[in-house]
Amino acid sequence: MALSEFAKSGFQRLLAPVVDLLIRKGVTPNTVTTFGTVMTIVGGGFYARGHIVLAGWIVGLSAICDLIDGSVARKSGKTSVFGAFYDSTLDRVADGAVLGGLALYFARNGVHHDIPNYMSTPMVSVILLGIIGSFLTSYTRARAEGLGIDAQVGMLPRPERIVLLSAPQAFFGLALGGWVLMVICILLTVTAWITVIQRVAYVYRVTAAEDSGRSAKAGSIPRPRSSPVPADAYDARGPLVDGVAMATDRMVRNAEEADSRLADVAAPADGPARRTEAGHPPPFDRAR
Repeated sequence: MALSEFAKSGFQRLLAPVVDLLIRKGVTPNTVTTFGTVMTIVGGGFYARGHIVLAGWIVGLSAICDLIDGSVARKSGKTSVFGAFYDSTLDRVADGAVLGGLALYFARNGVHHDIPNYMSTPMVSVILLGIIGSFLTSYTRARAEGLGIDAQVGMLPRPERIVLLSAPQAFFGLALGGWVLMVICILLTVTAWITVIQRVAYVYRVTAAEDSGRSAKAGSIPRPRSSPVPADAYDARGPLVDGVAMATDRMVRNAEEADSRLADVAAPADGPARRTEAGHPPPFDRAR
């Protein structure tokens, strides 16, 4: 269920004079967004106090700000990335304020006794699940957009949720012993979680198709064959290895010569014999 484009354009045409007045007065889009959020928080406070009809009217009228802030931004040429971020952030604050106020109202049923006592605790649980579902509804869409996926699917987008949280309460209050309000809260919670599941399933289908396509493309790329390495290639030495080997050989020869000199000093009687074997005449045979 989604608001038709015809209904949205009808509301925008109806509120066009208000938008033009705000632009002439120099009101910024962020100011409109902030005012609407503050009014929604006030409405949530009245929900918590048990003033259901008044809270419904306040929340419903504050939704007008959420509807016209984008028009003010476009007509005044003040659209910005931060404005979109700021609007989405305050939307979460407004949702939490309204649902939180309803949770406090049901939790205080022992004071005002507006609904059957046996429904107090179950309705608090329903509202808490509704808060989580409402936040997940927005988070799944935002996370999908971060992945480049437009996940605008689901049963009950935010405009419809605001209508259900305001219009029936404004006109009917606690009709039928509060069952109208309780049924609406249950409906909001169930549809919020259905929307979360729908968006998760949609993102899964899109990403699964992309992942399978990448896997198939990667599998079709031929891998280069490795050529056999000649056995003598492992025996080839690079310049660095050769240098190390030469330095090692020099160290070994120097050590052998040092050992030979030490041996001459330790056994001088054997020196003439070694010199004779080496081709040098004994000292007593040399010409004087």
